[in-house]
Amino acid sequence: MLRVYNTLSRTKEPFEPVDAGKVGIYLCGPTVYKPSHIGHMVGPVIFDTVKRYLAYSGYDVTLVINITDVDDKLIAESSTQGVAMEQLAARMTADYMNNMEAMGVDSVDHFPRATDNIDEIIKFTDTLLKKGFAYESEGDVYFEVSKAKDYGKLSGRPADAMRGDGGGAAKRKRASADFALWKAAKPGETAWDSPWGPGRPGWHIECSAMSRRILGETFDIHGGGLDLVFPHHENEIAQSESCHGKPMAKYWMHNGLMQASGEVGKLGGRHTRPSEGDLQSGDIQSGDIQSGDIQSGDIQSQEAGKISKSKGSSPFSELLEQFQPETIRFFLLSTHYRRPIDFSEERIRQVETGLDAFYRFFKRLQRVTGQNFCELDTPRRRDDGQIDAGDSQLLAAVVEHRNRFLESMDDDFNTGGAIGDLFDLVRRLNKFIDDEKLEEKTNRDKSKVDALTTGARTLRELSAALGLFRKPPEAMSAGDDTLTGKLLDLLVQMRTDARKNKDFATADTIRNSLAELGVTLEDRPGGTEWSIE
Repeated sequence: MLRVYNTLSRTKEPFEPVDAGKVGIYLCGPTVYKPSHIGHMVGPVIFDTVKRYLAYSGYDVTLVINITDVDDKLIAESSTQGVAMEQLAARMTADYMNNMEAMGVDSVDHFPRATDNIDEIIKFTDTLLKKGFAYESEGDVYFEVSKAKDYGKLSGRPADAMRGDGGGAAKRKRASADFALWKAAKPGETAWDSPWGPGRPGWHIECSAMSRRILGETFDIHGGGLDLVFPHHENEIAQSESCHGKPMAKYWMHNGLMQASGEVGKLGGRHTRPSEGDLQSGDIQSGDIQSGDIQSGDIQSQEAGKISKSKGSSPFSELLEQFQPETIRFFLLSTHYRRPIDFSEERIRQVETGLDAFYRFFKRLQRVTGQNFCELDTPRRRDDGQIDAGDSQLLAAVVEHRNRFLESMDDDFNTGGAIGDLFDLVRRLNKFIDDEKLEEKTNRDKSKVDALTTGARTLRELSAALGLFRKPPEAMSAGDDTLTGKLLDLLVQMRTDARKNKDFATADTIRNSLAELGVTLEDRPGGTEWSIE
């Protein structure tokens, strides 16, 4: 049975949707005032994977990621750049969408923008006023935290921990913890008409209004980064549950934050404690990746070291110039989602090296069976992927690896453990090719080739549930592009022809020259493979 760690209860709970068979997920998206960095890809990749696995498990899933396109930071940045807020928001939203597309995050059903939901936000705010949970003050509208039942139940932090606004806003509030639902417009700011005068929405009310409009008053999963637990998600709960008198979301899922390796150290350094859920150097193929609970203090410690726009992180588009999107997605999923991710180019290089194990297998599969891994016909639903192993030792092992993968994912979407299970499976398939000498045409017994193909189908079935290996290997091999791959294939063929003609000097020159460039050649019975170190 699938279990999910609920930040609200601080325990893993059996996953039981509000409506049987259907799942609604709301993930807090970005404030689009600067180009996206890698930290903005963490949540979307994780919850895209969560949706994929839930759909694979038979659920009808709706995934929503909002866009905050009106905010103090956005107004300030537009003023600095001397462009209209709407123009800046549109440009940064396009940047975000392009990066999401590159990362294979294409399962999102709705991308609601705050500016497209002003009427809903005003309606929500007006209801809170009429119910006595909010008050108007000089064109602003504030939520009165003291009237919210169980305020602080998500974060465990009391209302007096809420940082209040300074300046004139503080004078307009009844208590420092009260937060804005609607902000009166300052001269020159973008504004919308409202019963309280021209203004714009506060940050927290946007998500309450948009999630209700799309998913209803109570939905299944609310996601976001660990830094959003307080005050953002705490305030969403206060608004929504005061308005509706019922739970806002059944499960609250929070991903760990992306942290710069040079800032926090390999295992979290001065800001975070070591995590058994994090993939360690040298363990990229170990599979020994466990999940663990978020401990008290983790929110503050991860916030201290997280990558953010304010810390000058590089645009994500620059990272895509150095690494294939497949490599970055694999990197993000190699750590349990609740753990901090230690970011460095070195760690991504380690993942890149590990991925070669899969790419080499795909090439071997093509040679042995003539089939392209990414074109294998595989089941899209969990129940359809069960295998009758019969008396095949290979298929019995495949069944065992598949079960372990499912157990990992059923245990709070432990993608780190699941990826370890994929490594175990591909090693077993490679061993079968070696043991049976299937790259030699004379040894290709049909039953053995069929067993290998079935195992490969299972590998594709499981990797697809993580959104991995969706493109042909030639287009995504670690460290190369399509043209580079074709050129290397040409050089390998020239070397093969030279050896056939007993021109060993030329063959050795090609091998040695490629080695100096970091390209390794490996001669096998079925042909020569190349890989980039």
